[in-house]
Amino acid sequence: MSTKLSKKDLQLAANTIRGLAMDGVQSANSGHPGMPMGMADVAAVLWLQYLKHDPADPTWPDRDRFVLSGGHGSMLIYSLLHLSGYALPLEELGRFRQWESMTPGHPEVGDTPGVETTTGPLGQGCGNAVGMAIAEQMLAARYNTDEHEIVDHHTYVFCGDGDLMEGISHEVFSSAGHLGLNKLILFYDDNRITIEGRTSLAYSDDVPRRFKGYNWNVLQVDAHNFDEIDKAIRKARRSDDRPTIIICTSTIGKGSPNKADTASVHGEPLGAEEVVLSKRELGLPEDQPFYISAEVRELFAARRARLQRKHAKWNKLFTAYTGAYPERASAWEDALQDVLPTDLAERLPHFDPTKPQATRAAGGAVIQALAAAVPQLVGGSADLAPSTKTLMNEFGSIQKGDFAGRNFHFGVREHGMGAIMNGVALHGGFRIFGATFFVFVDYMRPAVRLASIMKLPVIYVFTHDSFYVGEDGPTHEPVEQLASLRCMPGVTVLRPADPTETAAAWVAALENKQGPSAILLTRQNLNVIDRSVYPAATELRKGAYVLWQSESVDPDVTLVASGSEVELALNAAKQLASECCVRVVSMPSWELFDQQDEAYQAATIPKQCPVRVVIEAAASMGWEKYVGDGAHYICMNHFGASAPCGVLAEQFGFTVDHVVKTVHSVRN
Repeated sequence: MSTKLSKKDLQLAANTIRGLAMDGVQSANSGHPGMPMGMADVAAVLWLQYLKHDPADPTWPDRDRFVLSGGHGSMLIYSLLHLSGYALPLEELGRFRQWESMTPGHPEVGDTPGVETTTGPLGQGCGNAVGMAIAEQMLAARYNTDEHEIVDHHTYVFCGDGDLMEGISHEVFSSAGHLGLNKLILFYDDNRITIEGRTSLAYSDDVPRRFKGYNWNVLQVDAHNFDEIDKAIRKARRSDDRPTIIICTSTIGKGSPNKADTASVHGEPLGAEEVVLSKRELGLPEDQPFYISAEVRELFAARRARLQRKHAKWNKLFTAYTGAYPERASAWEDALQDVLPTDLAERLPHFDPTKPQATRAAGGAVIQALAAAVPQLVGGSADLAPSTKTLMNEFGSIQKGDFAGRNFHFGVREHGMGAIMNGVALHGGFRIFGATFFVFVDYMRPAVRLASIMKLPVIYVFTHDSFYVGEDGPTHEPVEQLASLRCMPGVTVLRPADPTETAAAWVAALENKQGPSAILLTRQNLNVIDRSVYPAATELRKGAYVLWQSESVDPDVTLVASGSEVELALNAAKQLASECCVRVVSMPSWELFDQQDEAYQAATIPKQCPVRVVIEAAASMGWEKYVGDGAHYICMNHFGASAPCGVLAEQFGFTVDHVVKTVHSVRN
């Protein structure tokens, strides 16, 4: 239960938040004061009366999650975190948007204690919040008992008009309604202003009807009426079957006499004179920047003390839970720490060298083994599980009212899938993967980028990874996607050459906890490389390795390939072996290769080798770093076509004859 404060106390707290926000933006001479000032009343009610957290322990597993999806309003959350008692000194509010400050222009995980997710690109926080709410329900289904409810928290989101205009919001809020995420509460800052002017210039959605269509509860309040706000939160928290949107009719820049309810207050400092007038309007000292009264300090200190007692009560509950259910408690700790089996590689399937198969099929077999070995592994696809082979067969599906399963059904929502995955990863307790066709990575790229910025260990399974998709044609045949994904800092791209490398790629992805991994898999069958003859597939960990060489001397020709083209390179090399020394390098991951020392890199792909040929069914951009000047490329610097994959291989030059002719032309 909340402790209801007087309107006077709430107003004092809200006006203090407004003062801190306008001062922070003014000190930086850049930023967005409008939303923090407009939503300060709602924030005061939520943070002082309802939000469950512990500033002394920002990682408390059963804390509520607060997501500021409109990250441009970051001075709102910074003000709240400081007032609440997080390790965010007041001086840092004065260093807003400055080099190496704890208060960057948009909230960033890791920079500021208490910030749950990196936001700014509008709509992303909405998707993260949906993922967090799903994770809460999934943990509750796995670990709660009738006597010990160790998982029981809410996810609160502030969003604005821009968030709701972005297409991703439609994807994730549709999913949230479908799943009945009753502990997800969305506060919509309905201030009717965008950067360009009134929202009527471009936006006339019937938001209540839209969310009713998503199967949400819809509440509407005056964002400056404390009683209405309080009653709405209470009602939203009582929902037992659906998420709730609280539409907050607000005045952007509330408290500014001349700039409130204007487009300029959205993203510009008020200006020194208007700051003075605003503080006069709000009853704040005009000559004291970042002013916090003793009364406000006491309000937040009292709230902090109540929250610490709540946390202590939870700790006592968890101790009792550990005594009653030691195995379940141990599993809980392992899940939160993402503990992997020490013998993970040994638990994976072995592949018969006499039975070719697509690496997507091999990946499916690997997932079945991993599902049994790694209990926290969960995931799904964007309505493509039969094609991506990513359904965990022995485990149920996550559905409304039943979150005990491990298979997500994201629907045809790639962008939403990426953002929800990020939210699940941020929440903790699960290791999540998501799958779709590789060409559709473009639909989810903003979420992939944020996963990389936040160093989230999410795993992407991208199948149908080249023109070998065949008959579906150029719209479904990725060409530029591989180069573009490789150029994104922090993403580890793994394009395995066969089923054995596919298993090794999954191990590498699970062991990578410093950022996202992308596993690229084929639609077409590939031969299984016989590892009793060739080096072990675990060499994938090095990013590139010598798969085969015709003689024990410096090579005359080096063929470097990834994925399905490794088989082509190997077959061509054996045909060339009678006339020169040929080396075949399998290079499944640039990023892992970059982690090796220079001596290994130089020894694996010798740039002094007279003939170096890259063979990859994707754009050639970027390969020059590894093969040096003067190399030759059998790559795809054009879009594909619709035809059987064998025909396309002939037409595009991905044949043994063409590789051999290319080498001959270079050597002669």
